[in-house]
Amino acid sequence: MNAHIFELIGTKTIEMTPKGKLIIIGGAINTGSFTETQFGLPQNMNFFERGILKRITDESSKNTASRFEIITTASLIPEKVGEEYIKAFAQLDVHDVGVLNIISREQANAVENCERIQAADVIVFTGGDQLRLSSIFGGTTIHQIMLEKYHNEEIVIAGTSAGAAASSKNMIYQGSSKDALLKGEVKITGGLGFIDGVIVDTHFVQRGRIGRLLYAAASNPGILGIGLGEDTGLYISNGNMMQAIGSGMVILVDGRLMNDTNLTDVAMGQPVSIKNMVVHVMCEGDIYDLVTHTLTIHHSKSIGVIS
Repeated sequence: MNAHIFELIGTKTIEMTPKGKLIIIGGAINTGSFTETQFGLPQNMNFFERGILKRITDESSKNTASRFEIITTASLIPEKVGEEYIKAFAQLDVHDVGVLNIISREQANAVENCERIQAADVIVFTGGDQLRLSSIFGGTTIHQIMLEKYHNEEIVIAGTSAGAAASSKNMIYQGSSKDALLKGEVKITGGLGFIDGVIVDTHFVQRGRIGRLLYAAASNPGILGIGLGEDTGLYISNGNMMQAIGSGMVILVDGRLMNDTNLTDVAMGQPVSIKNMVVHVMCEGDIYDLVTHTLTIHHSKSIGVIS
């Protein structure tokens, strides 16, 4: 179903395309997720996603006059992260920026916070621990407002690192890279559900997380695995058209043509075999259609060869 919703009218089922736009980013901020042991802000935070932040602004309904809400719930250093986002957007002449550090489900149901989300043109989820996002927001009033706005309004919802991982209906929340292809190592739960039919992993190339996506796709071959490199993201429009943005790579793992796996035969902690998994690599400008499952590579003008 991907990110589309369906409405029953009489005996007909009509597919409803989301009006909102989704931008998911691989990250590059160390803010203390489950795999990180040292906290702090790297030197490149001012700002690793400068180009991507501009794309977020450009895609928003009111451009630089849009109301931005930065949700720092996933981070263990929310004040610092919030300040850096405010500074980064200010460099893009965006000044109507608020920071929401919601740390409890009670706050996620609070009227004043719901009103802020209702008024937002852009919502940005920062990095950190994606399990905090799903456990604090899942099923709350704010979560419902965000879903309704995404499907019915021209809102931009963006997430970096944990914020990107939590954007899909299914979410990886734990699993070491080196042991990812051992049965039971990769842990999956429900995410925030802005997009269905995919599962997202972040810091992908830098942390060697291909095994996590291979395992996720083998356990549910109908779900497309998306691995986002740092300073790299996907701009998703109409709920199904994914365009690569940023300087790095997006890795897609498609299990629909998988021939065989021993996943159900081996004991917990044992290696998993996978036969015939399809892998694509996307770079800036490439487009993947989640409906037709086709990749269109963007060919820039030939630079020429120096002999």
